[in-house]
Amino acid sequence: MTDLDATDLAILRILAADATKSAAEVGRVIGIGQPAAWRRIRRLSDAGILAGRRVIVDNAALGFGVTVFLGIRLAAKGRTSLEDFERAVTAIPEVQTVQHVLGQFDYRLRITARDISDFERILRRRIMTLPGVGQVEANVMLSEERRPGPLGG
Repeated sequence: MTDLDATDLAILRILAADATKSAAEVGRVIGIGQPAAWRRIRRLSDAGILAGRRVIVDNAALGFGVTVFLGIRLAAKGRTSLEDFERAVTAIPEVQTVQHVLGQFDYRLRITARDISDFERILRRRIMTLPGVGQVEANVMLSEERRPGPLGG
């Protein structure tokens, strides 16, 4: 389904900003009835354009005040399989995202920790003991801006 009209795009923008909006609320905002909004949302879901709804958790409110991005290059000697590394790293609860990337590093991880000493514990006891880990570079996040993405704001 690539034939999206202005109404479909408006629905996507609304739900991208707040996925908890009901079909009635979406319809009110864009000027269509609840049944029509529901049908369009269902069609977008069935086509795979709406692939789910997510809740954004405020990590700081839960006591996780530090976010660190790690670049990891796997060791060249005795090359561990990518699957072994990915299986092990995704089992670490503090690792929020694992991205297999092209460039200086093989992987980029987003890690949340309570504070810097908690991050150091995670790094020493969990990350550095993963199979195949070679070089690691850490970048502590100072602030984050959220962008609207390809649909615009």
